[in-house]
Amino acid sequence: MASAAVTRFFIILTLLPLITHSIPFVVFHGVSDSCTKKGVKHFTDLLSEWSNSTGYCIEIGNGVWDSWFMPFDEQTEIACEKVKNMSELKEGYNIVGLSQGNLIGRAVLEFCDGAPPVSTVKNFISVAGPHAGEASMPFCGSGLMCVFFDSLMKLAIYSESLQNHLAPSNYIKIPTDLEAYKEGCTFLPKLNNEFEKNATYKERFSSLQNLVLIMGDKDSVLVPKETSWFGYFPDGALEPILPAQETRLYIEDWIGLRTLDEAGRVKFVNVTGGHLDITDDDMKKYMVPYLVDEEAEASQNPILIESKSDSDATSFLMRKLGGQQDLQLNINILHRL
Repeated sequence: MASAAVTRFFIILTLLPLITHSIPFVVFHGVSDSCTKKGVKHFTDLLSEWSNSTGYCIEIGNGVWDSWFMPFDEQTEIACEKVKNMSELKEGYNIVGLSQGNLIGRAVLEFCDGAPPVSTVKNFISVAGPHAGEASMPFCGSGLMCVFFDSLMKLAIYSESLQNHLAPSNYIKIPTDLEAYKEGCTFLPKLNNEFEKNATYKERFSSLQNLVLIMGDKDSVLVPKETSWFGYFPDGALEPILPAQETRLYIEDWIGLRTLDEAGRVKFVNVTGGHLDITDDDMKKYMVPYLVDEEAEASQNPILIESKSDSDATSFLMRKLGGQQDLQLNINILHRL
């Protein structure tokens, strides 16, 4: 019945990946982890599958060892160079951070010069990130690393030696020893724009379309757990725990968190579970929507094409599909509908 009459084509869902897809996302893992570990790989693969977007876990050094012993400034430089060299990110990407990996992700956003334009970082999804700092040695079990770290915490955590050789020391913020923190901590004060203010850091962070902050209600690793939401202890005391909105970081808008929040672009999410415990359902509910392009999502409705001839419709499809000759087979299939 193909003729010069108006021909209608319904391009069904099976062809949609050829037309559009979600922008990619990058994952920064936490301490004692690596991109090759089963858990991180499975996590990345699930998000990719559910969001129809490509996920890349960005490895820094050798993973586990360097997550403990490479200072954050060096980790940031490596992550920055990797992001700059990924052509896949040039058109935009999202960031997913796990535990201390959130600080690397934020550093890439705030510090990385020459990376894909800051406006291409669309959404930042944080799971259990120590954004406002870590007040003391968290409970992390009896493993060798934890025992070692616990011993060092009893020493001078802000000494040059520890700051240069123990990565987690770079975000320890003891609220009753802020002078030593200001003088010795080499990373978190800069990341949170605490002392010498840098307008570029604030501009870049506040450019996010959405900031999703996920906290586990039983998290015993982060002290306090509210640091996942930028909440923290008041200066000079270990109580009470202040919500983000009552901290100086928020009130004085050091990095643009208040700007984002007042624009409705910060999502404070509380899930049931401990550190990095998040169910599949919660991932689908709170993470996946921010990994799916609005344009791509809207395109998942069937497209109706009206044309004067089959050739006109074919030309339209080829333009939508980038004019790729290897897609001609799909066009031929449509002609038989």
